[in-house]
Amino acid sequence: MTAGLILAAGASRRMRTPKALLDYRGETFVDRLIGLFASRTEPVIVVLGGHAAEIRAAARRPARFVLNPDYENGMLGSLQCGLRAVPPEASGVLLTLVDHPAVADSTIDALLSPPAGALLRVPRYRAKRGHPIWFHPSLMPEFLAPPAGATARDIVAAHAAQTDYLDLDDPGVVADIDDPAAYRELTGASL
Repeated sequence: MTAGLILAAGASRRMRTPKALLDYRGETFVDRLIGLFASRTEPVIVVLGGHAAEIRAAARRPARFVLNPDYENGMLGSLQCGLRAVPPEASGVLLTLVDHPAVADSTIDALLSPPAGALLRVPRYRAKRGHPIWFHPSLMPEFLAPPAGATARDIVAAHAAQTDYLDLDDPGVVADIDDPAAYRELTGASL
């Protein structure tokens, strides 16, 4: 079974309110993603950091919540924190950022289809790469102990030859909701 991993540890400074708690189609970003992952992955792991208590208290869907006490040091640390909670028998990891709530169910299904030897599966919309991504558990040691100064993106780039890029008709894979303008564009609502 593939483990689901949602990174929701950021401080949401540009948004000025926790992104995980923003509304998308009647539920919070984090609950939307937990629901999307829960029927397809096990466990669903949510990494919290900034606003952890508030997000955890507001979550309505069950998940395994883990805390990254060093979330201010960047996304790689949150990814590592989440990967440490992935069961050893997991056949893969489906990773997303909490600010990508508009992903279609069909995209998740495509990412979880048999990978045919690929180490990574990355969705694209109009040639632009997005989230979530799926990766084989053999890559976990690289994410957990990267070379000095490396980022998660560097590790993904190093395996471009072993990556399946899925060209999908899903603008949600590139809808990165980082600020009030992006939220307004996605939902039509203001903060």
